[in-house]
Amino acid sequence: MEHTLPNNEKLANGNLDAVSFRTPDVVMHSERLGAMHQTRISFVRSLLRKIDKENWTLSKHLWDLDTDGYGQVIYRLQTPEHVYHLVVFCNQIADEERNDRVIAQKWDVTFALVYGEIGDELLANLKANVPLQEAGRNSNMVMVLARANKSVRVFDHIVSSLAEGQQPDLDVLAQVGYILRTTAVYGNGKFGIFDFKPLDHSEDFNQSFRAQMCAVYLLREFSLDLVDYLAKQKGGDKAVSLHTEIKRYLGIGNATGLGMAPYLINHPCVVDQWLSTREGALQAVLVCDIEPEANHNKIQKFSSLMNRAIQHFSEVVTINEPQILLNSIVVDELTKLQNNLTTELAVCSTWAEFLQRNDHLSFESQEVIISCMMELYPERVDGFAEQVNADESMSLPSGKIVQELIDVLEDRYQWAINIDFGAEDNVYWFWYRSEDKEEPRMGIRGQEHGDDKEFLLDIGRQANALYLALQQADSQQLISEFILGQPKYRSIARRVWTMGHKKMGDIQINVLQKTALPMHLLRCKLSMFGATKFDPRSDRWVRVTLFQGAPLFDEVHSDEWLFPLLPVLD
Repeated sequence: MEHTLPNNEKLANGNLDAVSFRTPDVVMHSERLGAMHQTRISFVRSLLRKIDKENWTLSKHLWDLDTDGYGQVIYRLQTPEHVYHLVVFCNQIADEERNDRVIAQKWDVTFALVYGEIGDELLANLKANVPLQEAGRNSNMVMVLARANKSVRVFDHIVSSLAEGQQPDLDVLAQVGYILRTTAVYGNGKFGIFDFKPLDHSEDFNQSFRAQMCAVYLLREFSLDLVDYLAKQKGGDKAVSLHTEIKRYLGIGNATGLGMAPYLINHPCVVDQWLSTREGALQAVLVCDIEPEANHNKIQKFSSLMNRAIQHFSEVVTINEPQILLNSIVVDELTKLQNNLTTELAVCSTWAEFLQRNDHLSFESQEVIISCMMELYPERVDGFAEQVNADESMSLPSGKIVQELIDVLEDRYQWAINIDFGAEDNVYWFWYRSEDKEEPRMGIRGQEHGDDKEFLLDIGRQANALYLALQQADSQQLISEFILGQPKYRSIARRVWTMGHKKMGDIQINVLQKTALPMHLLRCKLSMFGATKFDPRSDRWVRVTLFQGAPLFDEVHSDEWLFPLLPVLD
């Protein structure tokens, strides 16, 4: 692990040029990526700070639901720059029609974040097409197109309890942590909706996934308003509103499967930017002196956050045995660390030393510690949240020779060079898109059909093949001449050169390997979004919550809300 510490002032101002404490071999290891947690620069956190800082306002523009909660609702969002609307359609569907997969055709709730005002013509278009989702002809004023299903047990329990004048059972809520669960949130011109390119010049939504996160946050407001409304319809004067602490505890669920994994492989510059930015923010913290006497408040806060993390992992409910074990390990490791925290901090002069002293802990525990540390220095960390956008162009400069590309491979792609792709276990899987389900799939090579339509997600294998081919070439030959003779290497050569000169580079995973876990890729992206409560339903799809523990819109603030806990009611 490198210890070259950069200039503090540059880091405090969001400079990424001196990320050096954790090397790419550490950061881009797939298992570590699969242990990441929400931080201050996760997208949900930066969005709420922006809403707070700029005093965005939200109001009900239309509430047209029948007594059973079916109909349409519109919220009006006003920012200093513009006006937007969240348009929600609630439809009655049979239980057997409720499906979280891409192939579903009906949902409890469909919704859209719409740019600008909504006239009668546009509303009619939205009503006719938003419920159809991909099958609709949606307006290009739709910035985000999405859908969600109820967590039926939680939904019914909350409404019934409130209608009877009682708050819901917290143990029931802990099983899930949300009322509605999104199954897809589309943006950036998909299916003909609003293209995000104009947002490059927008102060509102010019950062990665900010528009999508905003739509989900507003949906959370709707879900809470909906249960209060239905309880009142059902219980009349006897009904009570959901307790504010419970409202804060409930987020929006999300079900994510293999479809998210190809995104991280197909957008390597984005991933590098996200992880480089995150490391830059961490580095700005690691260089800070601990000095227990001078930083008593920070150490108290760190201890408090650690206690909260321990409780959070104790409360998380999951059916996944490996995740249950991971959560248990985190609780045990952090409890032991917390019991000796004063001693541990006393022998460390910087947070970098503290993190290094604990690098024997599980990746999960280390990443919890990192999330807690980053909360201590918002003045140093928060500026990095506006640096998550990436230039995705990849190029290979002219005039470079074969030896220079070999050097890049040997310096940054040892993880791929060292793999024996002649071994069956290292090419066990192939990735393809199923014809009937329209979803990414993993098939067993040689046993299942479809390898002739294999996705080119095998970056490790391609880099390995490129290296072997370069070894056979004249080391002084121009790369352009080498590629002219063997054009099949053009794409991977461009990628290796580009990513080999990035701070973090490619994710270090062979997705074809028999024991490779796509879950690590899903977890990485979801943690950058700001998800919590990871509940894998298999090694290929996971349920999480977004905005769980977050302040409500009418009380939005910039303070931390890490590791949500079950509320303690008065």
